[in-house]
Amino acid sequence: MSFEPTERVDLERSGLRVTRLGFGGASIGGLFAAVDEDDAIATVEHAWSLGIRTFDVAPLYGYGAAERRLGAALAGKPRDAYVLSTKVGRLVRREDEIPPGAEIDRQAADGREDSFYVRSEPVRLVFDYSGDGVRRSLEESLERLGLDRIDIALIHDPDEHWEAAIGEAYPALARLRDEGVIRAIGAGMNQSAMLERFAHEGDFDVFLLAGRYTLLDQEALGELLPLCVDRGIGILVGGVMNSGVLADPRPGSRFNYQPAPPAIIERARRIAAVCQRHDVPLRAAAIQFPLAHPAVVSLIAGVRRIDHLDEYPELMRRPIPSDLWDDLRAERLIPEAAPVP
Repeated sequence: MSFEPTERVDLERSGLRVTRLGFGGASIGGLFAAVDEDDAIATVEHAWSLGIRTFDVAPLYGYGAAERRLGAALAGKPRDAYVLSTKVGRLVRREDEIPPGAEIDRQAADGREDSFYVRSEPVRLVFDYSGDGVRRSLEESLERLGLDRIDIALIHDPDEHWEAAIGEAYPALARLRDEGVIRAIGAGMNQSAMLERFAHEGDFDVFLLAGRYTLLDQEALGELLPLCVDRGIGILVGGVMNSGVLADPRPGSRFNYQPAPPAIIERARRIAAVCQRHDVPLRAAAIQFPLAHPAVVSLIAGVRRIDHLDEYPELMRRPIPSDLWDDLRAERLIPEAAPVP
């Protein structure tokens, strides 16, 4: 079994249809390294030429730069032909406009070489999961994108802001969905436990799960993914290379946006060795594994260059022998219960 990247899959609760392969905007916003604007736009345009029709972005990604670049690339494209998601919970603000007492996102870029995004302007990200903050965030995202609507709005990384996220951001998004302003609502996180809470306590259509259901990390397998199948919540899976260690397991590789611990590198190398025995690229197995779960509707690929993007359709379509998955199970590198292609 392999996967067709341009296949359309229903987000059953919303009526939206996403492509199996989606484009994630973090890298074109300058995740870990600056990206030239023309190169970023060309990469999105190439995604379109490949038949990708699902695009995910956020104000966090390059302090709004990714939204501007994505919007420039999509300008003039038929709006009903693609699905666009962005996120709420952080507002981009000039440093001299931030009111006293505002909570600044200290983990985002601040110009240091080890930050996620390097600032090119004197701006900061301010946490705001209030109802007014949600509406302002979406209005500002539309302005940066230069588009007339967003299809999916996701509450972004509310790890330390549960009460505001479920008590304020969620009701605001639910109202906008009821009014037809947006088609679907959800949350995007790098953990599964809080997404489980959202699934139990709210009426959500979709979650973006980054890094927690991969060939290396199956945190979401036991609780979140079965719950999403039961409730009809579609999963957009991101971070399938776990920040890079699954693409190139060596000292210095990243895992969960940080330098990978030795134990993680060793586990990734063991997975790579099994793949090598079967003459299968590690990246192909890493791409196809999460797509086999029935909760997963789309894989969001975060790439900064055209050549990186071109690998995804090829590797999604590559046949993988069932013996490879059997060997990974036998070496306890994937759980017995994990669906495989």
